[in-house]
Amino acid sequence: MARSKKAASNSSDPQTSSTSPPEPTSSSPEPAGPLSFKTNDDDRDVVKVNNANPTELKHACDDALKRYLSRPELFKQIHLHTDIRLGLGWLSVFVAAGTALYGYKVEFERSKPVVWVGLVLYIILTALQTLYAYFIEGDIVFVGKRKTFHKRIITERITLSSTTVPALKPTPPAYRLQLNYVCSTSGGKSLLAKGKTHGSKEYNAFFDEKGTMDQERFEQWVGELVEVAMKSKTS
Repeated sequence: MARSKKAASNSSDPQTSSTSPPEPTSSSPEPAGPLSFKTNDDDRDVVKVNNANPTELKHACDDALKRYLSRPELFKQIHLHTDIRLGLGWLSVFVAAGTALYGYKVEFERSKPVVWVGLVLYIILTALQTLYAYFIEGDIVFVGKRKTFHKRIITERITLSSTTVPALKPTPPAYRLQLNYVCSTSGGKSLLAKGKTHGSKEYNAFFDEKGTMDQERFEQWVGELVEVAMKSKTS
C-alpha cells in the first residue's frame, strides 16, 4: 500500500488559509457525531493499493477508519488489545531468552528442570496470546472513548469490528463493519444510550480502477453508520 502527500492548494485561496480548528455544525446538547465536524482535506495523504488484493483493501480501510475516528474532536483510541498482545509476546520472548541463557551457562543435567519450566511457560504465554487475539480481540479494529461536558460528564465508548465479505460472482468483495456504541454518565452507572448497527459496502465503492482510495466517501459512510448507532436510545 502506497501513501503519498497531496499537492498543496494555492495559498491565495482564502478557504485553505484558515488554521482554526473544526467546529461542530450542530448546537444540540447531545454528543456530536462524526458528520458534525468538517474534515480538512489539505493534509490528507493519497492512499493507493493493489485493488485485486482483498487483504490490502481491508487494511487500507481499517487504517482510514482509525485516522478518521481518532481525530482530536472525535474519539481517543484505546490500545488495550494491542498492549495485551504485545505484553504477552514480549514476556514469552524474555522467558525464551532467559531459558536459553540459563541452559547455556549451566551444566545440561542440572539445567533440565529449569529449562523444562521455561519451555512450558513459553508455550503457555504463546497460547494465551493466540487465544486472546482469536476469542477476545477477534475482528475489532477500533475502540474509542470520548468525554464531553454538558451539565454533567458524558462518557461515550465505541467499538468497531471489520471483516471482508468474500467475492461471489458477480458480486465483488465487500467491507463489512459492526458497531457498538455506549453512552453513560456518573462513571458508567447511568446508561444514557446504547446502540448497535452494521453495514457493508463493496470495495469498488471506495477504490477506483487504479487502486486509489476515495477517503472522503469512505469517511462519509463510516460517519453515517456511527451516527445511526449513536441515535439508538435506550433511556
